[in-house]
Amino acid sequence: MAASRYITELRALVGTRLLVLPAVTAIIRDETGRFLLARHVAGDRWGLIGGAVEPLEDPRAALAREVHEELGVPCDVLEVLDSYGGHELANEYPNGDRVSYVTTAYVCAIRGVPRAFETDELSDIGWFSPSEVGELHRFHWIDRVISDADRGRPGDPLA
Repeated sequence: MAASRYITELRALVGTRLLVLPAVTAIIRDETGRFLLARHVAGDRWGLIGGAVEPLEDPRAALAREVHEELGVPCDVLEVLDSYGGHELANEYPNGDRVSYVTTAYVCAIRGVPRAFETDELSDIGWFSPSEVGELHRFHWIDRVISDADRGRPGDPLA
């Protein structure tokens, strides 16, 4: 998906300088505990579902929007797992634009059968056990998220 109007306007002011951007990430598991991952067209790597939070957008609403746009199914955003950022979530795009995402990961449940609905962003989706995730060509920052989600927390639906 092309950059949002907001990002385009910011880029007109700051050029390719580093932008810190809020984002949201969905932790979606099936009944056997496998994680839903998507193969992203950009970089041809596997990652979690999610995206940027638009100005004045509620993060939970942003995640529900992203899941619906990318997978074609509604989702219930249940609770926060944790927040992630730093060097692992920094990226330089081919045009030179630099970003540092700070993402909040939410435990989610989807309603319906997902598919790679937004084909300009995703080329495939699949369900993977934590050990299978480690074998994929992936965005490595998801390892920490998967590990945190797999460990579960008291009161966490994943526990």
